[in-house]
Parts: sequence; C-alpha cells; structure tokens
Amino acid sequence: MSRIKEKSVLRARMGEPGELAAKKTLRRIDKYARTYIERSPFLCIGTADENGNADVSPRGDPPGFVRVVDDNTIIIPDRPGNNRVDTMSNIIANPQVGILFIIPGIDDTLRVNGKAEIIDDPAELAPAAVNGRPPKLGIRVHVEEVFFHCAKAFRRSSLWVQKSHVDRGFLPGLAHMVMEQARACEVDLEESDKVEAEIQEDYKTKLY
Repeated sequence: MSRIKEKSVLRARMGEPGELAAKKTLRRIDKYARTYIERSPFLCIGTADENGNADVSPRGDPPGFVRVVDDNTIIIPDRPGNNRVDTMSNIIANPQVGILFIIPGIDDTLRVNGKAEIIDDPAELAPAAVNGRPPKLGIRVHVEEVFFHCAKAFRRSSLWVQKSHVDRGFLPGLAHMVMEQARACEVDLEESDKVEAEIQEDYKTKLY
C-alpha cells in the first residue's frame, strides 16, 4: 500500500493553489462573511480532544442564531440535546475549532477557524433566547481564519437538487438503530416504535 506521509510529496503530487485560493484567507469577519453568518441556519463544528481524537457536530436554529459580536468574535448558542457534551468537552481540553456555515440552496459555504471557550454569562446569552428561553451555555469563538469555500462539493453531490433527495425508508427509525447499537443485539420493533414516538414528541416540545 502506497501512502503519502510528507507535505512536500503531497504538494508535488497536487500542485500549487491558484492565487485567489492561496490569498483568500482573512483574519477577521468582513462584510460578506458577516452577511453569510447572519443568514445561515446551520453549521457543523469540528473539535478534537487533548489526544487529537476528532469530532464534528451539527448546530441549527433560525437564520442569525450565531451572533457576530465583532469582526473577531462570534457566539454559538447551545440548545437542549442528549447531554453528551462532546463538543464542549473537547473545547475545554483543546480550544481549536473549525466551523462550516451552510445556507440551504446556496452552494458556496463559509469556513471559520479559531479558538473557542464555553460561556454561561446570562447577559451574553440573552440575545439567543427563543420562545423566551435563553440557552444555558454558549460557545464563544475568537476568530483566526475566515474564507469562503467553492461550490464543487455541493455541485457534485446535488445536495440541494430535489430529485436527488431520497426516501427515508431504506433505514429504520433512529430509535431502532441506536437501541441495537447500544445493546449490540436485535431490538423488538414494538419497543423501538415506542421510543421513536417519544423522540418525535421530544422534537415538538423540547427543542428549546
């Protein structure tokens, strides 16, 4: 098996980036990045623990849920979930994060890298309240790099093309899959259907 282990070999194989690609990285949030963030309802945040074990987690809310505090600071609210706190645990161990902002229907994405910290200041979190419920915690990111990413991945995947969307029926419900994975055995369908109904109800009543 042939593997590339050196950056010099990788660069020789791939060639040099074009001028725009090489110079597009900003050290702050400019007017275009701010506009994109303020319109984005969804992001993925990448983190790693003290040993470099990586994780990527989705975050979603109404457009503008990520608050641009200034040209070098954003705050991401933390909403109720399963309490694994993988992302925040990683941030405590290793503050470096990478964020991919996405806007449905737009193929270009925005990438933001920086150092994060967990905050619990009610005054800072109050603007992120939904239905009168502010988040308990938030992730403040001190921005170090900002750049737009081209549309090729989204064009190749046809992600926003309606005819490419698939029917959910090729997989069982989330509850059934997770129960089998957690228990390492087959699960009774009636039992998993009951848990699935509880999950769906939770989606309706406990998003915030």
